[in-house]
Amino acid sequence: STQSTGSSGINAEYGDDFLAHTPSVTRCTTLEEVADILCKQGFKMFLGIVPEIKNWTAAKDEFSLVITENPLAEYVELPPNCQDTLWYSNIICGVIRGALEMVQMDVKCSFVGDTLRGNDSTEIRIKFVKILEDSLPAGED
Repeated sequence: STQSTGSSGINAEYGDDFLAHTPSVTRCTTLEEVADILCKQGFKMFLGIVPEIKNWTAAKDEFSLVITENPLAEYVELPPNCQDTLWYSNIICGVIRGALEMVQMDVKCSFVGDTLRGNDSTEIRIKFVKILEDSLPAGED
């Protein structure tokens, strides 16, 4: 969706900002390490929360982030005609994808539950797709 994609420039800015302010972060070798840094440092830095990491697949290539109190959804009430179609905080998925692309990780990221839709918590599902190859933009050598 357009909302989750947001602006690639904004997504890159969050990634740049995170890397600039966390020089102690080293290259991750597993998705579990990525999830841990994403939650304990990334979400804490930008949203002031630490989601819970849950529901790992047996292959350890997919997991959920569970947010009990989403600061982006405070004081928000969805109109009835948007209850089943709008993921209000979907910009978070775009930022996660953009930030991980900066460190050569391609992931799928989507909401599977939201307190604004009546769920007990907000749940974001993240699935590792592949490691991205370094490449120059078209036309640059």
